[in-house]
Amino acid sequence: MFRSFFLSRRWALWAWGGLLVLVALVFITVQQTVKLNAWYGEFYDLLQKPEQAGGLEKFWGFMLQFAWIAFPFMLLRSLETYLASHFAFRWRQAMTEDYLPRWQGTDDNVEGASQRIQEDCMRFARQTENLGLGLVRALLTLVSFIPILWALSAGMAIAWLQFEGSLFWVALVTALGGTVISWFVGIRLPGLEYNNQKTEAALRKDLVFAEDERSRMHLPTVLELFMGVRLNNFRLFNHYAYFHLWSNLYSQVMVIFPFLMMGPSLFTGVITLGVIQQVSNAFNKVNDAFSYLIERWTDITELRSIYKRLSEFEKALT
Repeated sequence: MFRSFFLSRRWALWAWGGLLVLVALVFITVQQTVKLNAWYGEFYDLLQKPEQAGGLEKFWGFMLQFAWIAFPFMLLRSLETYLASHFAFRWRQAMTEDYLPRWQGTDDNVEGASQRIQEDCMRFARQTENLGLGLVRALLTLVSFIPILWALSAGMAIAWLQFEGSLFWVALVTALGGTVISWFVGIRLPGLEYNNQKTEAALRKDLVFAEDERSRMHLPTVLELFMGVRLNNFRLFNHYAYFHLWSNLYSQVMVIFPFLMMGPSLFTGVITLGVIQQVSNAFNKVNDAFSYLIERWTDITELRSIYKRLSEFEKALT
């Protein structure tokens, strides 16, 4: 899976050069979000006191600053998405060109081999690139925003949270707790995803045979295969239902959580509206980075099942 792309001279430029460019783009866009966090503080302080001298002129100045931050950010994110798509497809091509001659040269009958080469390679490259870049973004976000959140902890009015770096530690504890709960809530999902791909592959195989020759299709067998797909999908829907309930609950609580912590400081005059907006933005960035596994659990579950199928395929080819 990795050797055919990252250890190949043919693909070295795309594998390592493309990866370096993508990481650089992620770094630049994360720095743009840091600038935007500082902009939030100053802008909302202005909105809190709109009657100050030159307020309207400052307002338009902030709008111009926002444009200089936001528009390059959008262009760079679009470029990142474009390059990432090419990166993932070339990875898929490298895997496909490695698997095909090896599959042709083996006598083993591998279940769903055509699907593993055509679909699983595509999904593996796409999901690995997507999750990998997301992980890099999460790590760079932590490096950039932890010092900001640590400094903003000084404005805490709640007595039991008046210690150094309190906001950072709260973000860390809530994210780790949420990740552990997510692990137990979604513990059955990878196995169900794997079974789902097996049942879908078995049904697809019979349908492909029937495409070439209708008489080869045994209708009761195909319908039985479809009922297997139905049963597994319904199990998957049920398990994803309570996982998504937990995930959405966690996300919504984390939106309001910074305001619950910083509200007393705002109303006692310890901090300004701009500071509470900075805290909300920085806390959510750090918590989202720590909670990366929760937010992407569905994709991680799918990738784990694909990795298992491709690992089995590689063993059969060996």
